[in-house]
Amino acid sequence: MKEYFSFDHRLGIHIPNLEKDWTEYCEETQQAILFHWEKIRGSIPDRIAELEQSINQKQAQLSDENNFKKSCELNSEIAELASIINDLWLWYRANQTMADKMHQ
Repeated sequence: MKEYFSFDHRLGIHIPNLEKDWTEYCEETQQAILFHWEKIRGSIPDRIAELEQSINQKQAQLSDENNFKKSCELNSEIAELASIINDLWLWYRANQTMADKMHQ
């Protein structure tokens, strides 16, 4: 499946990387891609939970931080983690269509 997915280091998951239009793949390949995506998609909530835990840790650090520069760095890190979570939810929801096709 490496040819149909690429690892996104920012998101921490493999995402679809299809070079052709969906209809150009044979049904067997489509089913294999959909099955693999469903496994990845199922791991997204766990990845989000990991990131939320990191945010909680950084927020705890922030509440005790007196150094303005360090506070700004922590806020920036929290914002980036929140952005990653948002993108993961977009992948999870937007690709529900792919998952629905698998069950048809």
